Amino acid sequence: MGKLTGKVAVVTGGNSGIGLATAKQFVAEGAFVYITGRRQEELDKAVAEIGKNVTAIQGDISKLEDIDKIYAAVKEGHGKFDILFANAGIATFATLGEITEEHFDSIYDINVKGTLFTVQKALPLLNKGGSIIINGSTTSIMGNGAFSVYGSTKAALRSLVRSWTLDLKGKDLRINLLSPGATETPGMNGLIESEEERKQFADALISQIPLGRFADPAETAKAVVFLASEDSSYVNGIELFVDGGLAQI
Repeated sequence: MGKLTGKVAVVTGGNSGIGLATAKQFVAEGAFVYITGRRQEELDKAVAEIGKNVTAIQGDISKLEDIDKIYAAVKEGHGKFDILFANAGIATFATLGEITEEHFDSIYDINVKGTLFTVQKALPLLNKGGSIIINGSTTSIMGNGAFSVYGSTKAALRSLVRSWTLDLKGKDLRINLLSPGATETPGMNGLIESEEERKQFADALISQIPLGRFADPAETAKAVVFLASEDSSYVNGIELFVDGGLAQI
């Protein structure tokens, strides 16, 4: 018996990185998982990698009609579900003076608007005792050069979780924010195109991490399982950092 046996989960952005690692871990713990993503080809690869108890639904959470399509598929497949990992998000660099309206809108549309409506539209389908986990970041509490717009979206998510903890009072649903630090994902590696600059960036970041390395996505996924399972039955409204100590010193 796994920690999530008999549970049904939805993982947005489940086609790569932390989302994919979490979907794998959910299935390993006994859950059936719906994964979402914008690119069908990557979703198909993720389904093949996960191997069983998984369904992929193509959708862009910045579009409310796509969120409706995702939940319609979940409702048709299982009726209701137990776990939402609102993981989908994007990040790009831009220093103050270089920020454009397009840069701002693209990040806020997915990271804040998309996450907000992903959670809100899930509520009618979530079983009592369900768990909502939102993917945050150490940037919610740390300043990072050229990362102000992205960081502000993660700070916004932390604020939303605080308020939503009160909004969900009495509904038998828990909500928490998981905030990873530097993690070895395609999203992290794709922030910088130049291999040399990417190595310099990674070395500089690793030098600030007490554990002296990036996280493996599987390590972060295990923390998501904790927040999704009965192991955290009295954990509600927190920001759980999985960052090797980066934001704690």
